[in-house]
Amino acid sequence: MSGASLAFTLGSCLFFMALVGWISWLKTRGTAETKDGYFLAGRGLGATFIAGSLLLTNLSAEQLTGLNGSAYGHNLSSMGWEVTAAVATIAMALVFLPKYLAGAFTTLPQFLNDRFDADVRRLSVLLFMLGYGLVTIPGVLYAGSLAVNAFFDMSALTGLAEFEALVFTVVLIGVVGGIYAVFGGLRAVAVSDTLNGVGLLIIGILVPVLGLIALGEGSFSAGLAQLTTEHPEKLNAIGSSSDPTPFGTLFTGMIFANLFYWCTNQYVIQRTLGARSLAEGQKGVLFSGFFKIMVPFMMMIPGVIAFHMYGPPSVSGLGSIDQAYPRLIRDVLPLWLSGFFLAVLLGAVFSSFNSLLNSAATLFSLDVYAPAKAKARGGEPSDAELVRVAKIASVVIALASFVIAPMLSYAEDGLWQVIRKFTGFYNIPTIAIVIVGLFTARVPALGAKIAIIFHVIAYWLIRFPLEDVITLHFIHLYAVLFVIEVAIMLVCGRIAPREKAWKFTRDEKVDLTPWRFARPLAVTLFSCVVATYLLFSPIGVASVGGMGATFATLMSALIAGNLALWGVSLRRGAAKAG
Repeated sequence: MSGASLAFTLGSCLFFMALVGWISWLKTRGTAETKDGYFLAGRGLGATFIAGSLLLTNLSAEQLTGLNGSAYGHNLSSMGWEVTAAVATIAMALVFLPKYLAGAFTTLPQFLNDRFDADVRRLSVLLFMLGYGLVTIPGVLYAGSLAVNAFFDMSALTGLAEFEALVFTVVLIGVVGGIYAVFGGLRAVAVSDTLNGVGLLIIGILVPVLGLIALGEGSFSAGLAQLTTEHPEKLNAIGSSSDPTPFGTLFTGMIFANLFYWCTNQYVIQRTLGARSLAEGQKGVLFSGFFKIMVPFMMMIPGVIAFHMYGPPSVSGLGSIDQAYPRLIRDVLPLWLSGFFLAVLLGAVFSSFNSLLNSAATLFSLDVYAPAKAKARGGEPSDAELVRVAKIASVVIALASFVIAPMLSYAEDGLWQVIRKFTGFYNIPTIAIVIVGLFTARVPALGAKIAIIFHVIAYWLIRFPLEDVITLHFIHLYAVLFVIEVAIMLVCGRIAPREKAWKFTRDEKVDLTPWRFARPLAVTLFSCVVATYLLFSPIGVASVGGMGATFATLMSALIAGNLALWGVSLRRGAAKAG
């Protein structure tokens, strides 16, 4: 990249980033002084900001490179992590969110304290804080920095050695991203996420379109024809046992992994807890589910295009499969869009980082500091004190992540193995105790404590000392552990039940009227999940002979069923309104 091109890229990037920052400031000034204002955006988030923030919180630079790399090197089987997440958003909208908002909870551990006891609350906070602080937040910084270095050679730009350039990028991303979380609270995070989300959608649509035009040597239709007729196996999402995501895992542990992430993970659900009403929260969550359906088209099809343009990994000359998307960007994206792309890339990294930082600070302030101070003083700390403590905690956690993130480059198994291994320590026990807590009344706190301790010990044994002995796929392992931990709690509920059945305590602070189209839209969303798998399957575009009568029949049935459902829903809505 020449000096003039570099100056234009950096200048336009700074312009777009400054624009996002200015709009975020206008939308959030004076709203982060109170506890609800700082941690829950004043319980005033609408569907647009909820959906936009969920989108950017979940999608970051590592997805751009990793999912496209998986599609380039293998097939579309890894879309299972993204597309089936839409099912979890349905569960969140219809089952979990009504409960969370009815209890006016700010954090998940607050619910666990209400359902079980303070010890379960402390255990859950400990697991979340260790996971966020030692792995997830540093991992997001490290992965984002790697992605920026892959697209824009920071070592050459800064004149620093490779490791020093990595540290520089980590600190740069961390400082800028942290500003939103520390000074603006959740509303600033949600607004900036939504604006950056619009940019991500634009780039997500532009790159495959420009890639197909390049593949077709100037013709979009020719590129599309080549994509769908040559090597159709690359478009297959029905993973075999040797693929990155075997199809069978969608029906076992992936269900619980997605339920944890979308229904109980604090840094994801916090923006839904700030909804101004149940209806707005349901809209935002379900809309985010439709964005997940778009991920294969935006973040995996470019990897397949790269396969057709550069050949398989063995002959392409790329250093690794994760280099496919950066190479495609350099080849198809015009210079006048490079600054916008860099701003979107950084925005995606900022989003995940500042969301995690905000949620970690929320957990510390409300679930560690506030109970401890209340016990010592005999009274609750003020809103101003809680916000001040959260800001200090954000700075401390950010500084710690600056130190830990570059160290991940020394992980022998690579970043993904580290994140995958350590997330497993807290994701399954969390969703297990929440589900049992919501749907039973007699299971005691003892059951939840035993389940958590059992999981940590069993998971450590299986993933470390016995890793070479127990060869069960880690996603299947999630399902096995979930079943065992639920059984442990139910047995405890049978042997030593609570003396008094737990009763949900309502504390309604927002309108809890459900959105009247939530259920039909949930059915349509689930239908889109099925349709996406039909499309990217051996009876769809992955077929050597092309799509046939079976595909057309099944798709027609899905469409007809949804049209009938919406016809009934609209008539009932009109009848009630009349």
